[in-house]
Amino acid sequence: MSLLVVQIPSRSRLSARRSAGEAAPSVSDRSTEYAYATSPDGLQLDKQGESAAALLPRAATVIAQLADADVSWHRITLPKAPQGKLRAALVGVLEDVLLDDAEAVHLALAPGATPGQPVWVAAVDKAWLRAELAALEKADVFVDRVVPSSWPDDPPSGHFAETGAGEPGSSEGIVLHWAHPDGVAALRLQGALVRALVPRPAPAGTRWSATAGAAAAAEQWLGMPVNVMSRGERALQAARSLWNLRQFDLAQRTRGARALRDGLRRLASPPWRALRWGVAALVLAQVVGLNLWAWQQRQAVEQRRVAIVNAVKAAFPRASDLDLQRDAGAVMQREVQAMRTLAGKAGDTDLETLLAAAASAWPADRPPVDNLRFENGRLSLAAAGWSEQQLSQFRSQLQPAGWQVESSEGRLTLSRARSGGRS
Repeated sequence: MSLLVVQIPSRSRLSARRSAGEAAPSVSDRSTEYAYATSPDGLQLDKQGESAAALLPRAATVIAQLADADVSWHRITLPKAPQGKLRAALVGVLEDVLLDDAEAVHLALAPGATPGQPVWVAAVDKAWLRAELAALEKADVFVDRVVPSSWPDDPPSGHFAETGAGEPGSSEGIVLHWAHPDGVAALRLQGALVRALVPRPAPAGTRWSATAGAAAAAEQWLGMPVNVMSRGERALQAARSLWNLRQFDLAQRTRGARALRDGLRRLASPPWRALRWGVAALVLAQVVGLNLWAWQQRQAVEQRRVAIVNAVKAAFPRASDLDLQRDAGAVMQREVQAMRTLAGKAGDTDLETLLAAAASAWPADRPPVDNLRFENGRLSLAAAGWSEQQLSQFRSQLQPAGWQVESSEGRLTLSRARSGGRS
């Protein structure tokens, strides 16, 4: 499953030179170039670079990476509170140590946090993070997770990176991102603070890494070699963590098209590959089966049609082949009617047959018909004054024999039912 890690630029801080009434530039006011890294599987680095949000590569999963300086860490005992009131409980515990107003800070719990147990809480400027996510979403880059670059961990890890200041190859402008069981710190190599906070020798198992530009200064400062790690490789390392800062009011909410996109993305992921193949095989089997069944039905219908044509042609040799192909039933009806006419017998739609049928069902308490009309195989009889019971009885006696009876405006119309058989 393809992965895109977008590194959010560090949050702008107010400097001493900025006037009291001048605000920091907003995300929408600056032209942002995002450093990014892509991977086909989350393990191997595919490519890395910088681009505007609208030009970022597309991927199935998008992860935003925050700089170390933009996340503060607090160790607390997780209060026991319902999910809906958990953030308020966290604010109550942390209100004395938060530097900003509680409503201006976004809080996120460590993965696997258990109520009543010690847990790390990450704190981020809420308005800034919300604006950064909105800027990416405006460019159709929807962030699935937000992760820190480093987090409190044991064994510790240290990553050296250049800040752009100082002479190349010197320790000036080199920052050590020190993540240890007691928190995370960004320390410049100049001065005594870094020596005081980073124990020498370092705890067993400490992992050291550095960017290519900071590797020489890092090795000189440590007195040992370090693992060279590019910015993209560190981004993938952060993406592999279980952290997700999109919690509480910044939790991802998927509705409508976003829900469909997430569902399709999950379906396209490797764990669902067997299901995709199974569904494709099932659909293919259904399509093949339906086409085979339809072909068999067409063959059966065609065989029956040929049998009917052959039967009619055998019974009436003088019938033309063209008429038989068009409507064998009509040919048979026409020929039978002609034979009846030659024999002097009444057909199903002749007046004599219709009169005989009407007489057989005529109510005994009704006088003879006053008038009648016959045309095109339909016999119309006057039925003024008939009761509903008489009409129902007349109709029920004729319907089993294949006759259709219609009643309208004091008249009864008798004809052969369309679905009835013909002798």
